[in-house]
Amino acid sequence: MKSILKTLAIVLTLAFTAVSCSSDNDDKGSSSRDIKYEVTGNYSGTLSANYIESGNSGQNVDITSLPWSKEFTASADTYGGGITVSGHGGTPGQTLTVKIIVGGKVQKETTATATNDGIIVAAPGSFVFGQ
Repeated sequence: MKSILKTLAIVLTLAFTAVSCSSDNDDKGSSSRDIKYEVTGNYSGTLSANYIESGNSGQNVDITSLPWSKEFTASADTYGGGITVSGHGGTPGQTLTVKIIVGGKVQKETTATATNDGIIVAAPGSFVFGQ
């Protein structure tokens, strides 16, 4: 089950990245390349995160407790950032909020609610640095 959820999360991350790579970036003038992914909420099940790190490399980590965050400074060849968090074994109605913060400003955010089966997927989309 865990490998299925990780595969689903990777596929969703790639899908959201492809769909979100438009020129609607509100912060094109920002020169900051400091990215922070932040996950908060009351979800009690098993969680994993798939995210893009510096150099456009994909990472997959298990989240063992909330709140959770990952911070890094993106290299010049990094296009942007994106994250998907998924989990199973939680209680229906529990929530997660996932944020992408660039240069101290929230660029993308979403809140997800666990299904009746205790499954949750939160994917705020992706942030692309301005051209």
